[in-house]
Amino acid sequence: MPAPTPGPSRPKSDLLRFTTHRYLRQRLLLSVLSGRSIRVDGIRSDDVHVGLRDYEVNLLRLVEKITNGSTIEINVTGTSFVFHPGLLPGGSFTHTAHPGRSVGYYLEVVVPLAPFSKKPLTLTLNGITGAEGRDMSADMVRTVTLPTLHLFGVSDGLELQIKKRGAAPLGGGQVVFKCPAVRALKTLNFTEKGRVKKIRGIAYSTRVSPQFANRMVEAARGVVNRYTPDIYLYTDVYKGDEAGKSPGYGLTLVAQSTTDAIHAAECLSSDPKALSDAAVAQTPEDIALHAARLLLEEISHGGCVDGKHQWLVLLLMVLGKEDVGKCLMGDLTAHTIQFLRDVMAFFGVKFKITPVEADADAPKRDGTGEVLVSCVGIGYSNVNKSMA
Repeated sequence: MPAPTPGPSRPKSDLLRFTTHRYLRQRLLLSVLSGRSIRVDGIRSDDVHVGLRDYEVNLLRLVEKITNGSTIEINVTGTSFVFHPGLLPGGSFTHTAHPGRSVGYYLEVVVPLAPFSKKPLTLTLNGITGAEGRDMSADMVRTVTLPTLHLFGVSDGLELQIKKRGAAPLGGGQVVFKCPAVRALKTLNFTEKGRVKKIRGIAYSTRVSPQFANRMVEAARGVVNRYTPDIYLYTDVYKGDEAGKSPGYGLTLVAQSTTDAIHAAECLSSDPKALSDAAVAQTPEDIALHAARLLLEEISHGGCVDGKHQWLVLLLMVLGKEDVGKCLMGDLTAHTIQFLRDVMAFFGVKFKITPVEADADAPKRDGTGEVLVSCVGIGYSNVNKSMA
């Protein structure tokens, strides 16, 4: 069991109580890492369809599967549950994701847990590899989430393989996530964002014409070519059994700076059945232009880490050595702000957030602006890691 060193201000109560289904994943994650049980009430109690959704129950079963000794007690209506976390043994697991969410929904919980397993973790996930909406695609996890772990010394043996692609609604994709077990994390000091030096991208297509991928590349180049000459967008066309069960296509763009700061954006085709009669299915050009503009907007927020991964960096800073970790971040998202509150509840760690003066020529915008975030790590040590 990875046992954190409790800080002097860490809360002592055994059971933490929360309400609503929002932020369910981050609270499950923090529960396992801190070893503290949680109770969640009022889950969609005012909705027509009350209680946990099928994909949320599926996620609870995955957490139960990769841990040893976890218990989950769900009430009859599904509006409340109690979760008692167990140990992280590591090893090999296979899980079929619910078609209501993509594999990125599950990987956001598994990826931060995996380094603290007793043995290296190998997880095979079957389902939708990318869907337009709330979840990151498998490409985003592979090109942005995993390099974020590199900042903290988790690198050797860390990989995500996309064996099969599966678009919504039927899926049929498969990814294999592998992660080594580490003793402790490095302290982060990442305060220089640098300037964007290169842009890379992946345009994929499944069960549609291969030309769709080429059209997305050309359209995206029309936007980003004005900003840097070092651009390489490659196509990833899947056919046959590797193409899943539904047609789909999408584009993931990643910008890297001179200091290795990474910002990313993506846009994927929507499930035709989810579109209203008045809606028009997006063309490859529409997808590419939207992705390119989202990337430029993400870069404009500033900071050294991608907006979707602010919470991950903050979590790993908390779990770092008992030293001061610092990171320059752009506009803090609502998800990040709530995550700061939950970290305080589970670990008793407070962050120092210092605004950074904006350039005089920079346009004014809503949000927190660039901030320097720092904290003292709790010295979280993976005592179960097998000795070499």
